[in-house]
Amino acid sequence: MRKIAILGSTGSIGTQALDVIRKHPDAFEVSVLTANNQVELLIEQAREFLPDSAVIANKEKYAQLKEGLKDLPVKIWAGSEAVNQIVEAQSIDMVLVAMVGYSGLQPTINAIKAGKAIALANKETLVIAGELITELAQEYQTPVLPVDSEHSAIFQCLVGEQNPVEKIILTASGGPFRHFSKEQLKNVTPQEALKHPNWNMGAKVTIDSASLMNKGFEMIEAKWLFGVAPEQIEVLIHPQSIIHSMVQFEDASVKAQLGIPDMRLPIQYALTYPDRFQSDFERLDFNILNELTFEKPNISVFRNLGFAYEAIKQGGNMPCIMNAANEIAVAAFLQGKTEFLTMSEIIEKTMQSIAFIPSPTLDDYIQTNEEARAKAKEIMNS
Repeated sequence: MRKIAILGSTGSIGTQALDVIRKHPDAFEVSVLTANNQVELLIEQAREFLPDSAVIANKEKYAQLKEGLKDLPVKIWAGSEAVNQIVEAQSIDMVLVAMVGYSGLQPTINAIKAGKAIALANKETLVIAGELITELAQEYQTPVLPVDSEHSAIFQCLVGEQNPVEKIILTASGGPFRHFSKEQLKNVTPQEALKHPNWNMGAKVTIDSASLMNKGFEMIEAKWLFGVAPEQIEVLIHPQSIIHSMVQFEDASVKAQLGIPDMRLPIQYALTYPDRFQSDFERLDFNILNELTFEKPNISVFRNLGFAYEAIKQGGNMPCIMNAANEIAVAAFLQGKTEFLTMSEIIEKTMQSIAFIPSPTLDDYIQTNEEARAKAKEIMNS
């Protein structure tokens, strides 16, 4: 049995991972569940899966969690530091990092150092500190398996391949606004941006998808996961979300991974690799699949994708700056405190304002994140 810790078990990825585990009770055991705020759902999950430990990051919810599980032999912890430390528990074989944003960085580092296999659904970890994470994974000989549908697709295309990659083709749905002009984007609401045409994701990731920042993050993530240069990664809008990404080789062959848009498939592949388990997921019906279309992204309108290429070209702490500014901007947009297009302005100005560090340490990343968040708030309120 593979013992799994799920960081962010109450979010979109976490709940779908538990659905996968629920279908394969003989293969997986839940060792740790963590959540940020959703204590009621965490209690419900813990009562079903009986993990060794349950952690709520918000310390104000500790008493409620303890009361909800008082009749069960589940250890209760609270606080972000508890999340960071719990991944080192001996009972864990694999850590599924399904937390959102910067919060996933430290527990991922700790899990790698503890020798745990990583199933990575938190793309910001590689965006912020891809070089550091890659070096640590090599040093501690820890596998980092991608959970994002696009990176899982690339990974599946590369399994068994010994040939060099010529190009990665990273597909994107384009989100709900892919044909909008700047004028049309001025007045879009958070409610409209949260209506993703194909995927059911958390709010932050959905907004990132609508602005194409998510695809910029995924480009940076692909660079570190697969050891390619940014110029070898092409982003292509594919509205149907059937081809989840492709790999082109030197002989001009292109491999693609196809499937119905369902995050449980890449989650299951990461948890079961190198095996493929039977599933009841919906199958593609090629008799009715009569259209697969592609188009270039409009970077002049969706500027965040361009910022991501600029950030990874500069390297150092620049992607960390970009990520911190984006987290502040997205939170403000979701709260109705800023406009959709203004998010890009906040990110751009923050990237221009924070001191560049070409070879950052972990402490530099932590400091950069704090400074960039403060600067983004200052820009937003000016």
